[in-house]
Amino acid sequence: MGCVNLSDIIKTDNKVIIQVGSKGLPNPFERDIYLFTTHIAGTGYVENKEEIIENTNIEDEVTFIRESNNIYDKYAICVKNKKLEKLGYIPKKDNIVFARLMDAGKLLIGKIVEIEELGYWNKIKINIYLKDL
Repeated sequence: MGCVNLSDIIKTDNKVIIQVGSKGLPNPFERDIYLFTTHIAGTGYVENKEEIIENTNIEDEVTFIRESNNIYDKYAICVKNKKLEKLGYIPKKDNIVFARLMDAGKLLIGKIVEIEELGYWNKIKINIYLKDL
C-alpha cells in the first residue's frame, strides 16, 4: 500500500502539494482496499502441512476459494497459497460478509502478515483486501 510521509508534504504560498508514492498518507485510487485482519483456521488438518508451511512466507499473497456447498459451513472460504495448496479456511466467525462479497462477484485477496508455530498447528495471520479493479 503506497503512502506519503508527512515530510513529503511541500508547502508553497499557502498551497500544499503532496508527492504521491511514498509512505505515510494513503494514495488516491488505491487498488487493494484493506478490509480486515484474521487468522487461517484449520491449519492443523491440512495434508502435507509441514512442507506447505515451509514454503509459505510473510507477505505472500493468498487466494480465496468460495465453498458454498461445504457441509459444515455454507459461508466457507478456503485459503490457498500461491501454488494453490490449501492452507485452511477463513474462520466461521469472520466469513459471512466476505462470502457475500465473493458471491456478489467481488475479488478478495489476502496477504500473510504473521506465521507462528503453536504445537501441531500454525497460526497464520492474514490481512484481507478487496481488489478494486
